[in-house]
Amino acid sequence: MFASVFGSVILHEIAHGWVAERLGDPTARMMGRITLNPMAHVDLFGTILLPLILAVTRQPVLGWAKPVPVNAAYFRDPLRGMMWVGAAGPLTNFALALAAAVLFRVLTVPLLLLPVMPFVFLAEILLGLLVVVAASNLYLGLFNLIPIPPLDGSRILMGLLPREWLPAYLSLERYGILIVFLLLYAGLLHRVLDPVVHTALLLLGFR
Repeated sequence: MFASVFGSVILHEIAHGWVAERLGDPTARMMGRITLNPMAHVDLFGTILLPLILAVTRQPVLGWAKPVPVNAAYFRDPLRGMMWVGAAGPLTNFALALAAAVLFRVLTVPLLLLPVMPFVFLAEILLGLLVVVAASNLYLGLFNLIPIPPLDGSRILMGLLPREWLPAYLSLERYGILIVFLLLYAGLLHRVLDPVVHTALLLLGFR
């Protein structure tokens, strides 16, 4: 789970930078953030310590990488551009979950029909890893869609809200991380996300 989250949050941030670049903002590219090199993205707390703490305490393993810098001034419509940049991260996580589900369905029968026991054991490990990849990416995608600044859901919501509401909404950002930690500490994220992820895994064909 930790390895899956580690890789997934990096791809999540690369997606932000890639979409920003497509919309005209070269900042992420200029700062070397559209790269698969993990050292460019690692945030000590969000990428390593928090996922490990959550794993040890048996909570959904969540985390984040170092945020990709985005300059909305390059966008033709800054609010709409930030909405697409924000959506790119969770959509990448959902795409990774879908890819894991497709591989799971394609590989299940041939792998489990292998006649030699060690190969069956390795096949079950591989299929189990695909379940972990799907589940962790569903958690990450849903977590980031929560509309609490600075999570990605807030960028999406800002593109939809009336502009006169934005100053009051943005004022929440100074408390955003604190609110997220309180939700984690109270177990509310666990209670809300668990049934959604479980249902999504069933719909994706994991049994």
